[in-house]
This record gives sequence, structure tokens and C-alpha cells, in this order.
Amino acid sequence: MKKEEEDSKDQIMYGEREIKAGKLICFPNPKVDRDYQISIDFPEFTCKCPFSGYPDFAKLRIIYQPNKRIIELKAIKLYLNSYREKKISHEEVSNNIVDDLLEASDPKWIQLEADFNPRGNVHTVIRVCHGVRQDMDLIL
Repeated sequence: MKKEEEDSKDQIMYGEREIKAGKLICFPNPKVDRDYQISIDFPEFTCKCPFSGYPDFAKLRIIYQPNKRIIELKAIKLYLNSYREKKISHEEVSNNIVDDLLEASDPKWIQLEADFNPRGNVHTVIRVCHGVRQDMDLIL
């Protein structure tokens, strides 16, 4: 293998740099006087099992009713990708994500559903909720 190829393999890729530098960013809610709901799906969440080191895969769905701040989508993508190499339980990662989103955006209500892929014939779904949901009588 050439020296340049070896050196390039050791370099941090631009995506890795963005994930490492990423932090949750919010912007002002453009309609503070209206109750509405935002849903964010993240179908390729990964972290590692704290006991085996094996990767855990999950589909995350975050639903929240904003207060004064809205969570910026690229920032949450980078934030969630930062868990990729962390050894953390399903329960802890789900609660940590909600805690961090609460601190960053202070929503009226938030719910996270973390639907982890089955491993060893065990399927886990973690739901974490905080605040009081405003009934909006949505017709979908």
C-alpha cells in the first residue's frame, strides 16, 4: 500500500469532523401562539451494547410540541450520529436524548420512541415522554 493511501486512511473524514463538532441548535418558533406538533424520524440510529460492544440499531421517532424554540434538523442528525460508537444501554440512550432535547429546546411536550431491531430474539421499544401534550384534535 502506498504511503499516501495509508495516510488518507488515518485522516478524519469530513463527516466524522462534522459529527464530532455537532451540537444541538435551535431557532425561534415562528408561531409561538399556536399549538402544533413536529415529528422527526431517524431510521438508522446506531449505538453499541455496553456489555458486548455489538452494534445496536434502532428507528427513532421524536414527536414534540415546540415552545419558543425549534430543533434544527441537520443539528439533530449530527447529534444522533454522535452515538454511533458509544457503548450505552437502550434505556440510557433514550433518556439521554430526551434530556438533551429538553435542555436545548424546552418543548411544551416531547416523546421519543426508540424501536430497536431484534437481537438474540429480543425486541425492545423504549418510549420516553416529558411534559403535557396539548390536544389538537388532528384529523389525518
